[in-house]
Amino acid sequence: MTTGYKNSAAKALLLSSFLILPIDAFMPSSFVQRTSTQLYEATQTIEVDKRTGKPTGTSFLPDDVIERAVKGNPIEKAKLKKDGTSAFVDIYEYAAKIRAGEMTWEEVEDADLNTRLKFVGMLHRAKRTPGQFMMRLKVPNGIVNSDQMRFYADCVEKYGDEKGVVDITTRQNIQLRGVKIEDAPDIIDGLHARNQTSFQSALDSVRNMVGSPLAGIDDKEMVDTRELCNALNDLVSLDPVTKTRGNPMWGNLPRKFNIAVSGSRDDFAHTHINDIGLVPCPHASTGEIGFNVVLGGYMSIKRVAESVPANMWIPADRNSVVSLTEAILRVFRDESERKDRQKARLMWLVEKYGVPQFKAKIIEEITSYDRGVTVSDAQPAPSEPFERRELLGVHKQKQEGKSRVGVLVPTGRLSVKECRQIADLADKYSGGEIRLTVEQNIILPNIDDDKVRDLLKETALGQGSRLKVNAGFIEGNTVSCTGAQFCGLGLIETKANAESIAKKLESMVTVDRPIRIHWTGCPNSCGQVQVADIGIMGGPARKLDEATGKMMAVPGCKIFVGGRIGEDAHISLDPYKEGIPLEEDSLIPDLVGILKTQFGAVDKKKRKRDVLRSLIGIK
Repeated sequence: MTTGYKNSAAKALLLSSFLILPIDAFMPSSFVQRTSTQLYEATQTIEVDKRTGKPTGTSFLPDDVIERAVKGNPIEKAKLKKDGTSAFVDIYEYAAKIRAGEMTWEEVEDADLNTRLKFVGMLHRAKRTPGQFMMRLKVPNGIVNSDQMRFYADCVEKYGDEKGVVDITTRQNIQLRGVKIEDAPDIIDGLHARNQTSFQSALDSVRNMVGSPLAGIDDKEMVDTRELCNALNDLVSLDPVTKTRGNPMWGNLPRKFNIAVSGSRDDFAHTHINDIGLVPCPHASTGEIGFNVVLGGYMSIKRVAESVPANMWIPADRNSVVSLTEAILRVFRDESERKDRQKARLMWLVEKYGVPQFKAKIIEEITSYDRGVTVSDAQPAPSEPFERRELLGVHKQKQEGKSRVGVLVPTGRLSVKECRQIADLADKYSGGEIRLTVEQNIILPNIDDDKVRDLLKETALGQGSRLKVNAGFIEGNTVSCTGAQFCGLGLIETKANAESIAKKLESMVTVDRPIRIHWTGCPNSCGQVQVADIGIMGGPARKLDEATGKMMAVPGCKIFVGGRIGEDAHISLDPYKEGIPLEEDSLIPDLVGILKTQFGAVDKKKRKRDVLRSLIGIK
């Protein structure tokens, strides 16, 4: 492997999304001067794609891996036929031809339309909105600003209120809905100009870096995750040679890969369901803050697995974190499954090795980098009593005179108007900064204490608005995947149902603590139902048709109960109940029953005026 890329992690230590990089660091690769090709040729002998000026992702694979890919699954064969990194240029060329009337989106090669364009973060929603895409971004540590939020709104506004929406995801990320190929270059260029990218955010790529939403403002913080998440994001998606977005070194992974960096004992990043989870922990002898490493957590249609302790501890510095991550990614890229995609996640490779042997392999790889990184055995986790804290509502920061305010965004779905309202609030109260959470909500940080009351009086957070600061324990903790509205895999519509039913449950019962209700449209569990207090997964159901007297198939679900997050994390693998019709008259009674029997809910006391209104028939 060449010097230019073998030292990519070392270069990532010098590059950070906090830094102001040269303007061409954010230019699409199709516009990079062709002198970059000469740079590659001077430092490496691997194949360079003349269209991108970069090596191909496949050229980083050892010969034996390519041989396995030749015999691999259809996606592996598609990547060999035309390298995924070529999509960095393809999207610009397709857009130009569509704009010129030389072709339509229907004429785009099928493998590009439904597979390779995912390498630029564009996922075709062929079944629900043909010709339109979801564009997934990379938002390391979930931190955005008001300018970026307004840009998101501008990007989707032309697609209308129903299709042109913005979603906050369970990875502290942003997804733009309704995007068309001909509009993609302007969006990508706008993202790069704002120090963001969509490149390598989907398919077989390292996904968004999840960190602590309270980084830098938390009095119980053990590690500020912002710098680390940005360094890792640059490792996987910033070309260390051309300084442009899109790193071919990681352009042909066998499957997607998730990383979470936790900053406190709350584990707001959910390390237990990530391929790499970094759990903050002091060294028992020196007191130095570092990370215990957990590996292999993931959710899929065939298997849901909780991460396993790797018996590794590293210091919480950029050199150690980036080097460990690169080592694991290199072993994963070159040794993981290329035939059965269901077995191409890190957990299967860890199990194939065995944890002690896998640890030894990673230490050997790190040692070969000669960066002075030392890996120790896992350290004892803190044992003092600790209660996981809440993110919604008003809370004091560690900075004197400052507060953070968590705002509910129901199911993470934002309209164009709401994006702009949030941007306006951020400019007025939080210095333009907005933080996303894995619960699909936002936090406005660094608000002057004497301005909090004014914020709470804002129309955007007032009565009739979907955005709330003082949300109830149920509606404030409802999470949802995309569902059947846009996703072709979704068996049921999730977001609208989740928001509606949460409101109704809130009006029917009282609970004394947050109850996390997660919705997912299919067994892939993008809504992470197995870690929820109550998880609702789309599935088959039957209901009596009174007209025919027969049991008929209807949209339905299965319910999971008892998942946990935080230090006492637990995945609930077995359904509590199955075959429940999705209609509210069937589902709500079951949910109320579970809330009462499992979580101590009681019927909500009705106000006298509400009782009188119901008696005289006024709703």
